[in-house]
Amino acid sequence: MAFFGLFSKEKKEKLNQGLEKTKTSLFSKISKALIGKSTVDDSFLDELEEILISSDVGIGTTLKVIERIQQRVARDKYINTSDLHTLLRNEMVNLMEENAIQPSLSKDFTSIGKPYVIMVVGVNGVGKTTTIGKLANLFRNEGKKVVLGAGDTFRAAAVEQLRIWSERSGVGFIAHGMNTDPAAVAFDAVKKGVEEGADVVIIDTAGRLHTKVNLMNELSKIKRVVAKIIPEAPHEVLLVLDASTGQNAFEQARQFTAVTDVNALALTKLDGTAKGGVVIGIADQFKIPVKYIGVGEGIDDLQLFNKTEFIDSLFKS
Repeated sequence: MAFFGLFSKEKKEKLNQGLEKTKTSLFSKISKALIGKSTVDDSFLDELEEILISSDVGIGTTLKVIERIQQRVARDKYINTSDLHTLLRNEMVNLMEENAIQPSLSKDFTSIGKPYVIMVVGVNGVGKTTTIGKLANLFRNEGKKVVLGAGDTFRAAAVEQLRIWSERSGVGFIAHGMNTDPAAVAFDAVKKGVEEGADVVIIDTAGRLHTKVNLMNELSKIKRVVAKIIPEAPHEVLLVLDASTGQNAFEQARQFTAVTDVNALALTKLDGTAKGGVVIGIADQFKIPVKYIGVGEGIDDLQLFNKTEFIDSLFKS
């Protein structure tokens, strides 16, 4: 059995394909900005700043990258344009190394007793329920016993959608139906996980309630209820963001990190966007590890995030 997270040739090719739109957009713009230049000068750095911001790397992260390149140019006096891609790649890797740990599922399962409880949050439409289904499939393929809790009881068809994913993945499932108490669903899912010796319990939650206060109260209630069974639970609060929304993903991250203790991120729909730079910016700005990325629509197209592989694919010629 393959170890979860190790990069196979197939996964690497899928990642390359998923980032193709971002890579093409980013480097076509950089190449145009370099036309007629023999060295990296101030006018080029101004253009590079605009390119990175337009690729949704984010203003704060972009300014860090530009400042580091300026320091390198000042130190070395002359930076050939042919060296720029290598320099830019290295600075982005350094940023991600500084601000986010490398996700490891083996650590998750060895540091606690079973089950490992994941509460998944995110607004409607980002692919939250689909991500849960794909995540369940990943765990199931690694021989883990999984239980899903259909706690998004306020959105039409969310419960049924998760039920279908549970059947596709061959994992356990708990639901109380539409407009029922999400905390009660979470409690029963964790209880079932304990009783059946499950390795993982994944709890879906509401993507939006009438107000931010209602959402905060609902998420807090779920956390209190599951802690009655396992005091440390949930061990992971996973925020799902749609990479194709660019700066809107930053705003969603701000809102959810303000109302609950998010400690992991999943970025979906990277294959359908040229805004893949948002992964770099969010990892840098929020100091929360990006743990999973979605690079396709298939059930096997959710990957454990590897920042070095991600940057390498982005800069692959």
